[in-house]
Amino acid sequence: MAGRRRRILTWHEHGNYLLYLTQVPHDFHVVTQPGGGPGRTGLGGALPWGPNVHEVDARAVRDHEFDLVLYQSRPAWDGDRWSVLSDAQRRLPRAYIEHDPPQQHPTDTRHWVDDPGTLLVHVTPFNELMWDSGSTPTTVIEHGVMLLGDSGVELRERQALARGISVVNNLDRRGRRLGLDVYRRMAAQLPLDLVGLGADRIGGLGEVRNVELPAFMARYRFFFNPIRYTSLGLAIVEAMMAGLPIVGLATTELVTVIRNGDNGHVDTRLEPLAETMQRLLADPAEAHRLGNNARRSALARFGIERFVRDWQELIRRLCD
Repeated sequence: MAGRRRRILTWHEHGNYLLYLTQVPHDFHVVTQPGGGPGRTGLGGALPWGPNVHEVDARAVRDHEFDLVLYQSRPAWDGDRWSVLSDAQRRLPRAYIEHDPPQQHPTDTRHWVDDPGTLLVHVTPFNELMWDSGSTPTTVIEHGVMLLGDSGVELRERQALARGISVVNNLDRRGRRLGLDVYRRMAAQLPLDLVGLGADRIGGLGEVRNVELPAFMARYRFFFNPIRYTSLGLAIVEAMMAGLPIVGLATTELVTVIRNGDNGHVDTRLEPLAETMQRLLADPAEAHRLGNNARRSALARFGIERFVRDWQELIRRLCD
């Protein structure tokens, strides 16, 4: 049972995630401030925000009433919690959505939210496993995805390009952790296109708008993920929803999502990954089979309906 409609204060950290989160039937108030930096940029962009999503100026947050606060970044927790919220608002039911695994030591990093009164919500079981959460209670709500834009790509158009696609923002500045060297090694021997912020700086195609990305990816034969260490990227789930097989490194949460020979291929060795990609380029029928399975498995595990149900139940528990 969802309970009554709640007023939720949060921040804009990851556009697509916030869009999916706001499919939950509550009212979301997003902190904004002109020139306020990351997390305060407001809504904007081309994402189809619903009527339940509102902007609230950081300087006026104290004048509003809320039922729940959802933090999504360390600056919001360490800074805005004290400079933007009132004393009463800091005492409201609260949760912190952790989008990433530890960026320093992978196993011995203590999370900065050290508060038995705050629920730490991880987006993957891998994240929950790796963080030292101390006395802070934790739970996991895995991603939920709905395809944006004109995602009903005709079957004859899907996977028509005998190329692979990778989606990573600012890969040239993020180095080995995000797999810059892995991507370059694979791109030197396979037809791969890179999209994302700054992709054009290293020979990629540049940024593709969020609402256009699913249909854009669907034309490719497969999705290649070069990332060594991260959470489970939403672009991977969106590519699966669009019907692409996934090829990537057998690290982090991806190993629980991809089943070799069924919906893609993961390995810690680059040679088998290159061989799989060559095979998919040469065999469109096999790529279609794996891609159809990828879509089915993504719908089963990451469907937006399950995501909304999980969040409705969690919000009810927090507020009651």
